[in-house]
Amino acid sequence: METLSVAEGAGHARYVYRLRMSSAAGTALLAEWDRCRWIWNECVAQSKKAHAEGEKCGPAGLDKMLTAARAVTPWLAEGSSVPQQQLIRDFGKSRAKALKDIKVRLPQRQRAGMPRHKKKREAEPTLNYTRRGFRLKDGRLHLAGGIVLSVVWSRDLPADPSSVRVYRDSVGHWYASFVVPVEVQPIPETGAVIGVDWGVRETATTTSDAHDLSHAEHGRNAKAKLTHYDRMMARRKPGKGQAASKGYREAKRLRAKTCQKIARQRQDTARKWAKRVVTDHDAIAVEDFRPKFLAKSTMARKAADAAIGATKKALLEMGRKHGRDVRLVHPAHTTMDCAQCGARTKHALPLSERTYTCTACGAVSPRDKNSASVMLVRAGLAPAGAEGVRPPGALLQEAA
Repeated sequence: METLSVAEGAGHARYVYRLRMSSAAGTALLAEWDRCRWIWNECVAQSKKAHAEGEKCGPAGLDKMLTAARAVTPWLAEGSSVPQQQLIRDFGKSRAKALKDIKVRLPQRQRAGMPRHKKKREAEPTLNYTRRGFRLKDGRLHLAGGIVLSVVWSRDLPADPSSVRVYRDSVGHWYASFVVPVEVQPIPETGAVIGVDWGVRETATTTSDAHDLSHAEHGRNAKAKLTHYDRMMARRKPGKGQAASKGYREAKRLRAKTCQKIARQRQDTARKWAKRVVTDHDAIAVEDFRPKFLAKSTMARKAADAAIGATKKALLEMGRKHGRDVRLVHPAHTTMDCAQCGARTKHALPLSERTYTCTACGAVSPRDKNSASVMLVRAGLAPAGAEGVRPPGALLQEAA
Protein backbone atom coordinates (compact mmCIF):
# COMPACT_ATOMS: atom_id res chain seq x y z
CA MET A 1 0.00 0.00 0.00
CA GLU A 2 1.24 3.49 -0.82
CA THR A 3 0.05 7.00 -0.04
CA LEU A 4 1.69 9.85 -1.92
CA SER A 5 2.05 13.55 -1.20
CA VAL A 6 3.96 15.42 -3.91
CA ALA A 7 4.67 19.14 -4.20
CA GLU A 8 6.82 21.05 -6.66
CA GLY A 9 8.00 17.98 -8.51
CA ALA A 10 9.13 16.03 -5.44
CA GLY A 11 7.70 14.99 -2.12
CA HIS A 12 7.39 12.12 0.31
CA ALA A 13 5.39 8.92 0.21
CA ARG A 14 4.46 6.23 2.71
CA TYR A 15 5.17 2.65 1.74
CA VAL A 16 3.35 0.19 4.00
CA TYR A 17 4.47 -3.43 4.41
CA ARG A 18 3.12 -6.33 6.42
CA LEU A 19 5.29 -7.65 9.27
CA ARG A 20 5.77 -11.30 10.19
CA MET A 21 5.84 -11.16 13.96
CA SER A 22 7.63 -13.68 16.18
CA SER A 23 6.39 -14.13 19.73
CA ALA A 24 9.57 -12.55 21.14
CA ALA A 25 9.35 -9.51 18.85
CA GLY A 26 5.63 -9.11 19.55
CA THR A 27 6.22 -9.19 23.30
CA ALA A 28 9.04 -6.63 23.00
CA LEU A 29 6.91 -4.26 20.91
CA LEU A 30 3.99 -4.48 23.33
CA ALA A 31 6.34 -3.77 26.23
CA GLU A 32 7.68 -0.75 24.34
CA TRP A 33 4.14 0.41 23.69
CA ASP A 34 3.25 0.08 27.40
CA ARG A 35 6.09 2.48 28.22
CA CYS A 36 5.07 4.93 25.48
CA ARG A 37 1.42 4.79 26.55
CA TRP A 38 2.45 5.56 30.14
CA ILE A 39 4.45 8.58 28.91
CA TRP A 40 1.50 9.79 26.84
CA ASN A 41 -0.82 9.59 29.85
CA GLU A 42 1.75 11.45 31.94
CA CYS A 43 1.87 14.17 29.27
CA VAL A 44 -1.93 14.44 29.42
CA ALA A 45 -1.77 14.80 33.20
CA GLN A 46 0.97 17.43 32.96
CA SER A 47 -1.05 19.31 30.35
CA LYS A 48 -4.15 19.41 32.55
CA LYS A 49 -2.10 20.52 35.53
CA ALA A 50 -0.43 23.30 33.54
CA HIS A 51 -3.79 24.48 32.25
CA ALA A 52 -5.24 24.61 35.76
CA GLU A 53 -2.25 26.56 37.08
CA GLY A 54 -1.98 28.84 34.03
CA GLU A 55 1.48 27.61 33.06
CA LYS A 56 2.99 26.54 29.72
CA CYS A 57 3.34 22.91 28.72
CA GLY A 58 5.63 22.52 25.70
CA PRO A 59 7.82 19.69 24.35
CA ALA A 60 10.89 21.11 26.14
CA GLY A 61 9.29 20.77 29.56
CA LEU A 62 7.94 17.33 28.74
CA ASP A 63 11.42 16.23 27.62
CA LYS A 64 12.75 17.20 31.05
CA MET A 65 9.94 15.21 32.63
CA LEU A 66 10.89 12.18 30.53
CA THR A 67 14.58 12.48 31.45
CA ALA A 68 13.75 12.66 35.15
CA ALA A 69 11.31 9.73 34.88
CA ARG A 70 13.86 7.51 33.09
CA ALA A 71 16.45 8.31 35.78
CA VAL A 72 14.28 7.02 38.64
CA THR A 73 12.21 4.35 36.86
CA PRO A 74 14.22 1.30 35.70
CA TRP A 75 11.21 -0.14 33.85
CA LEU A 76 10.99 3.02 31.74
CA ALA A 77 14.75 3.18 31.13
CA GLU A 78 14.73 -0.38 29.76
CA GLY A 79 13.03 0.87 26.59
CA SER A 80 14.53 2.92 23.79
CA SER A 81 14.36 6.70 24.16
CA VAL A 82 13.67 7.22 20.41
CA PRO A 83 9.95 6.27 20.31
CA GLN A 84 9.41 7.90 23.71
CA GLN A 85 10.82 11.25 22.56
CA GLN A 86 8.89 11.02 19.28
CA LEU A 87 5.71 10.40 21.27
CA ILE A 88 6.29 13.68 23.10
CA ARG A 89 6.68 15.44 19.74
CA ASP A 90 3.40 13.93 18.55
CA PHE A 91 1.69 14.96 21.78
CA GLY A 92 2.98 18.51 21.38
CA LYS A 93 1.63 18.75 17.82
CA SER A 94 -1.75 17.37 18.86
CA ARG A 95 -2.04 19.80 21.78
CA ALA A 96 -0.86 22.78 19.71
CA LYS A 97 -3.45 22.02 17.02
CA ALA A 98 -6.25 21.86 19.61
CA LEU A 99 -5.18 25.15 21.20
CA LYS A 100 -4.94 26.82 17.79
CA ASP A 101 -8.49 25.76 16.92
CA ILE A 102 -9.71 27.19 20.21
CA LYS A 103 -7.82 30.44 19.64
CA VAL A 104 -9.27 31.03 16.17
CA ARG A 105 -12.73 30.07 17.51
CA LEU A 106 -13.51 27.27 15.12
CA PRO A 107 -16.97 25.70 15.56
CA GLN A 108 -16.96 22.95 18.16
CA ARG A 109 -17.62 20.20 15.61
CA GLN A 110 -14.57 21.26 13.54
CA ARG A 111 -12.06 21.51 16.38
CA ALA A 112 -9.36 18.99 17.06
CA GLY A 113 -9.90 17.68 20.57
CA MET A 114 -7.30 17.95 23.31
CA PRO A 115 -5.17 14.80 23.75
CA ARG A 116 -6.84 12.27 26.02
CA HIS A 117 -5.65 9.27 28.01
CA LYS A 118 -4.90 6.11 26.06
CA LYS A 119 -6.60 3.10 27.62
CA LYS A 120 -4.87 -0.26 27.53
CA ARG A 121 -7.73 -2.21 25.96
CA GLU A 122 -8.76 0.49 23.47
CA ALA A 123 -5.61 2.12 22.05
CA GLU A 124 -3.77 0.10 19.40
CA PRO A 125 0.06 0.08 19.59
CA THR A 126 1.78 2.70 17.42
CA LEU A 127 5.54 3.34 17.62
CA ASN A 128 7.41 5.98 15.59
CA TYR A 129 11.15 5.74 14.97
CA THR A 130 13.34 8.43 13.42
CA ARG A 131 16.43 7.67 11.34
CA ARG A 132 18.65 7.09 14.35
CA GLY A 133 16.23 4.56 15.80
CA PHE A 134 16.13 1.92 13.06
CA ARG A 135 18.06 0.36 10.18
CA LEU A 136 17.47 -2.14 7.40
CA LYS A 137 19.89 -5.04 7.24
CA ASP A 138 19.63 -8.26 5.22
CA GLY A 139 15.98 -7.52 4.44
CA ARG A 140 15.00 -7.21 8.09
CA LEU A 141 13.99 -4.20 10.15
CA HIS A 142 16.16 -3.59 13.23
CA LEU A 143 14.64 -1.23 15.79
CA ALA A 144 16.33 0.50 18.71
CA GLY A 145 16.26 -1.75 21.76
CA GLY A 146 17.33 -4.88 19.90
CA ILE A 147 13.95 -5.63 18.27
CA VAL A 148 14.28 -7.42 14.91
CA LEU A 149 11.27 -7.72 12.58
CA SER A 150 10.73 -9.67 9.35
CA VAL A 151 9.21 -7.49 6.61
CA VAL A 152 7.12 -8.85 3.75
CA TRP A 153 8.75 -6.92 0.88
CA SER A 154 5.87 -6.76 -1.60
CA ARG A 155 7.94 -4.22 -3.57
CA ASP A 156 11.26 -2.41 -3.26
CA LEU A 157 11.64 0.92 -1.52
CA PRO A 158 12.52 3.66 -4.06
CA ALA A 159 14.96 5.35 -1.63
CA ASP A 160 16.33 5.16 1.89
CA PRO A 161 13.53 5.84 4.41
CA SER A 162 13.76 8.77 6.80
CA SER A 163 11.40 7.32 9.43
CA VAL A 164 9.23 4.31 10.11
CA ARG A 165 5.98 3.75 11.97
CA VAL A 166 5.31 0.29 13.41
CA TYR A 167 1.67 -0.27 14.31
CA ARG A 168 -1.00 -2.93 14.85
CA ASP A 169 -4.48 -2.71 13.35
CA SER A 170 -7.78 -3.75 14.91
CA VAL A 171 -7.49 -7.27 13.50
CA GLY A 172 -4.11 -7.88 15.16
CA HIS A 173 -1.87 -7.55 12.09
CA TRP A 174 1.40 -5.63 12.39
CA TYR A 175 2.65 -3.20 9.71
CA ALA A 176 5.69 -1.03 9.02
CA SER A 177 5.08 2.30 7.30
CA PHE A 178 8.23 3.85 5.79
CA VAL A 179 8.49 7.52 4.77
CA VAL A 180 10.69 7.91 1.67
CA PRO A 181 11.46 10.82 -0.70
CA VAL A 182 9.99 10.31 -4.19
CA GLU A 183 10.02 12.04 -7.54
CA VAL A 184 7.11 12.55 -9.92
CA GLN A 185 6.78 9.65 -12.36
CA PRO A 186 5.74 11.23 -15.69
CA ILE A 187 3.71 9.21 -18.20
CA PRO A 188 3.07 9.90 -21.92
CA GLU A 189 0.70 12.74 -22.77
CA THR A 190 -2.57 11.93 -24.49
CA GLY A 191 -4.03 15.37 -25.29
CA ALA A 192 -7.30 14.50 -23.52
CA VAL A 193 -9.16 16.08 -20.60
CA ILE A 194 -11.97 14.73 -18.45
CA GLY A 195 -14.54 15.99 -15.93
CA VAL A 196 -15.55 13.93 -12.88
CA ASP A 197 -18.84 14.24 -10.97
CA TRP A 198 -19.41 12.23 -7.78
CA GLY A 199 -22.68 10.51 -6.93
CA VAL A 200 -24.35 7.73 -4.99
CA ARG A 201 -26.07 5.74 -7.73
CA GLU A 202 -22.77 5.74 -9.62
CA THR A 203 -19.65 6.56 -7.62
CA ALA A 204 -18.16 8.64 -10.45
CA THR A 205 -19.74 9.92 -13.66
CA THR A 206 -17.32 11.36 -16.20
CA THR A 207 -17.48 13.04 -19.59
CA SER A 208 -16.16 9.77 -21.05
CA ASP A 209 -18.53 6.80 -20.93
CA ALA A 210 -15.56 4.43 -20.84
CA HIS A 211 -14.32 5.88 -17.55
CA ASP A 212 -17.53 5.92 -15.50
CA LEU A 213 -17.20 4.13 -12.15
CA SER A 214 -20.26 2.13 -11.20
CA HIS A 215 -21.24 1.41 -7.59
CA ALA A 216 -19.29 -1.75 -6.63
CA GLU A 217 -21.50 -2.42 -3.54
CA HIS A 218 -18.76 -4.20 -1.59
CA GLY A 219 -20.50 -3.42 1.70
CA ARG A 220 -23.86 -4.68 0.48
CA ASN A 221 -22.32 -7.95 -0.65
CA ALA A 222 -20.90 -8.53 2.84
CA LYS A 223 -24.03 -7.40 4.70
CA ALA A 224 -25.16 -10.91 5.65
CA LYS A 225 -21.78 -11.76 7.15
CA LEU A 226 -21.63 -8.51 9.13
CA THR A 227 -25.17 -9.08 10.44
CA HIS A 228 -24.16 -12.57 11.59
CA TYR A 229 -21.20 -11.20 13.56
CA ASP A 230 -23.35 -8.41 15.01
CA ARG A 231 -25.75 -11.02 16.41
CA MET A 232 -22.84 -13.02 17.81
CA MET A 233 -21.59 -9.91 19.62
CA ALA A 234 -25.08 -9.06 20.88
CA ARG A 235 -25.53 -12.53 22.42
CA ARG A 236 -22.13 -12.37 24.11
CA LYS A 237 -22.20 -8.71 25.15
CA PRO A 238 -20.71 -8.36 28.66
CA GLY A 239 -22.64 -6.72 31.44
CA LYS A 240 -21.76 -3.34 32.84
CA GLY A 241 -18.45 -3.50 34.69
CA GLN A 242 -17.69 -7.04 33.45
CA ALA A 243 -14.79 -8.09 31.26
CA ALA A 244 -15.56 -9.25 27.72
CA SER A 245 -15.66 -13.01 27.21
CA LYS A 246 -13.43 -14.88 24.79
CA GLY A 247 -16.41 -15.48 22.48
CA TYR A 248 -17.26 -11.77 22.39
CA ARG A 249 -13.67 -10.79 21.58
CA GLU A 250 -13.53 -13.41 18.82
CA ALA A 251 -16.80 -12.19 17.27
CA LYS A 252 -15.51 -8.62 17.45
CA ARG A 253 -12.28 -9.66 15.73
CA LEU A 254 -14.14 -11.46 12.94
CA ARG A 255 -16.33 -8.43 12.34
CA ALA A 256 -13.29 -6.14 12.23
CA LYS A 257 -11.62 -8.50 9.76
CA THR A 258 -14.65 -8.37 7.47
CA CYS A 259 -14.79 -4.57 7.65
CA GLN A 260 -11.08 -4.41 6.82
CA LYS A 261 -11.64 -6.60 3.76
CA ILE A 262 -14.46 -4.31 2.57
CA ALA A 263 -12.24 -1.23 3.01
CA ARG A 264 -9.44 -2.85 1.02
CA GLN A 265 -11.84 -3.84 -1.76
CA ARG A 266 -13.04 -0.24 -1.99
CA GLN A 267 -9.47 1.05 -2.02
CA ASP A 268 -8.45 -1.45 -4.69
CA THR A 269 -11.39 -0.48 -6.92
CA ALA A 270 -10.65 3.22 -6.43
CA ARG A 271 -6.93 2.97 -7.20
CA LYS A 272 -7.42 0.87 -10.33
CA TRP A 273 -10.01 3.32 -11.65
CA ALA A 274 -7.84 6.33 -10.76
CA LYS A 275 -4.84 4.80 -12.54
CA ARG A 276 -6.90 4.32 -15.70
CA VAL A 277 -8.25 7.89 -15.61
CA VAL A 278 -4.84 9.44 -14.99
CA THR A 279 -3.15 7.35 -17.69
CA ASP A 280 -5.69 8.32 -20.36
CA HIS A 281 -5.99 12.07 -19.64
CA ASP A 282 -3.62 15.01 -19.25
CA ALA A 283 -5.96 17.21 -17.21
CA ILE A 284 -8.74 16.23 -14.82
CA ALA A 285 -11.50 18.49 -13.49
CA VAL A 286 -12.72 16.96 -10.21
CA GLU A 287 -15.73 18.03 -8.18
CA ASP A 288 -14.47 19.14 -4.77
CA PHE A 289 -17.25 17.19 -3.09
CA ARG A 290 -17.15 16.48 0.65
CA PRO A 291 -19.50 13.58 1.42
CA LYS A 292 -19.45 13.89 5.21
CA PHE A 293 -22.92 15.43 5.37
CA LEU A 294 -24.38 12.34 3.66
CA ALA A 295 -23.80 10.39 6.88
CA LYS A 296 -26.83 12.18 8.39
CA SER A 297 -29.10 11.68 5.38
CA THR A 298 -31.36 8.84 4.29
CA MET A 299 -28.64 7.79 1.82
CA ALA A 300 -26.04 7.25 4.57
CA ARG A 301 -25.58 3.50 4.09
CA LYS A 302 -25.35 3.61 0.30
CA ALA A 303 -23.17 6.73 0.35
CA ALA A 304 -20.72 5.06 2.75
CA ASP A 305 -20.62 1.99 0.51
CA ALA A 306 -19.87 4.20 -2.51
CA ALA A 307 -16.65 5.38 -0.77
CA ILE A 308 -16.64 8.76 -2.53
CA GLY A 309 -14.03 10.20 -0.18
CA ALA A 310 -11.60 7.30 -0.64
CA THR A 311 -12.06 7.34 -4.42
CA LYS A 312 -11.48 11.09 -4.62
CA LYS A 313 -8.35 10.78 -2.47
CA ALA A 314 -7.00 7.98 -4.69
CA LEU A 315 -7.58 10.08 -7.82
CA LEU A 316 -5.80 13.13 -6.37
CA GLU A 317 -2.84 11.06 -5.16
CA MET A 318 -2.51 9.26 -8.49
CA GLY A 319 -2.64 12.56 -10.36
CA ARG A 320 0.13 14.07 -8.23
CA LYS A 321 2.21 10.91 -8.52
CA HIS A 322 2.25 11.08 -12.33
CA GLY A 323 2.35 14.86 -12.67
CA ARG A 324 -1.10 15.30 -14.17
CA ASP A 325 -3.04 18.59 -14.02
CA VAL A 326 -5.80 17.91 -11.45
CA ARG A 327 -8.16 20.84 -10.77
CA LEU A 328 -10.71 20.90 -7.96
CA VAL A 329 -14.04 22.53 -8.83
CA HIS A 330 -16.48 23.99 -6.30
CA PRO A 331 -19.64 21.83 -6.32
CA ALA A 332 -22.17 24.66 -5.85
CA HIS A 333 -24.95 24.72 -8.50
CA THR A 334 -23.22 22.14 -10.73
CA THR A 335 -26.54 20.29 -11.12
CA MET A 336 -28.37 23.52 -12.04
CA ASP A 337 -26.01 24.92 -14.69
CA CYS A 338 -26.11 24.03 -18.37
CA ALA A 339 -22.79 22.82 -19.78
CA GLN A 340 -23.67 24.10 -23.26
CA CYS A 341 -24.80 27.70 -22.65
CA GLY A 342 -24.09 28.23 -18.93
CA ALA A 343 -27.73 29.08 -18.04
CA ARG A 344 -28.91 28.21 -14.54
CA THR A 345 -32.28 26.77 -13.60
CA LYS A 346 -34.47 28.76 -11.21
CA HIS A 347 -34.80 25.89 -8.72
CA ALA A 348 -32.72 22.92 -7.63
CA LEU A 349 -33.52 19.67 -9.40
CA PRO A 350 -34.96 16.91 -7.17
CA LEU A 351 -32.91 13.72 -6.95
CA SER A 352 -35.66 11.78 -8.71
CA GLU A 353 -35.19 13.88 -11.87
CA ARG A 354 -32.28 12.24 -13.68
CA THR A 355 -32.49 14.14 -17.00
CA TYR A 356 -31.32 17.74 -17.32
CA THR A 357 -33.23 19.94 -19.77
CA CYS A 358 -32.01 23.49 -20.36
CA THR A 359 -34.85 25.99 -20.72
CA ALA A 360 -32.54 28.48 -22.45
CA CYS A 361 -30.91 26.46 -25.24
CA GLY A 362 -33.02 23.29 -25.11
CA ALA A 363 -30.05 20.94 -24.48
CA VAL A 364 -31.07 17.57 -23.05
CA SER A 365 -28.60 15.23 -21.34
CA PRO A 366 -28.35 12.88 -18.36
CA ARG A 367 -28.10 14.90 -15.18
CA ASP A 368 -24.75 13.53 -14.01
CA LYS A 369 -23.19 13.78 -17.49
CA ASN A 370 -24.17 17.44 -17.65
CA SER A 371 -22.60 18.03 -14.22
CA ALA A 372 -19.36 16.35 -15.34
CA SER A 373 -19.23 18.65 -18.36
CA VAL A 374 -19.83 21.66 -16.09
CA MET A 375 -16.67 20.64 -14.19
CA LEU A 376 -14.65 21.01 -17.38
CA VAL A 377 -16.13 24.41 -18.14
CA ARG A 378 -15.52 25.75 -14.63
CA ALA A 379 -11.96 24.39 -14.61
CA GLY A 380 -11.23 26.28 -17.85
CA LEU A 381 -10.67 23.13 -19.90
CA ALA A 382 -13.67 23.63 -22.28
CA PRO A 383 -13.58 20.37 -24.29
CA ALA A 384 -13.92 20.35 -28.05
CA GLY A 385 -16.18 17.28 -27.95
CA ALA A 386 -18.00 14.89 -25.68
CA GLU A 387 -14.84 12.88 -25.05
CA GLY A 388 -12.90 15.97 -23.98
CA VAL A 389 -10.25 15.81 -26.72
CA ARG A 390 -8.28 19.02 -27.33
CA PRO A 391 -6.90 20.02 -30.71
CA PRO A 392 -3.29 18.86 -31.26
CA GLY A 393 -0.80 21.30 -29.73
CA ALA A 394 -3.42 23.26 -27.80
CA LEU A 395 -2.26 24.49 -24.37
CA LEU A 396 -4.19 23.86 -21.18
CA GLN A 397 -5.97 26.99 -19.98
CA GLU A 398 -5.69 28.26 -16.42
CA ALA A 399 -8.66 27.54 -14.17
CA ALA A 400 -10.99 30.48 -13.71
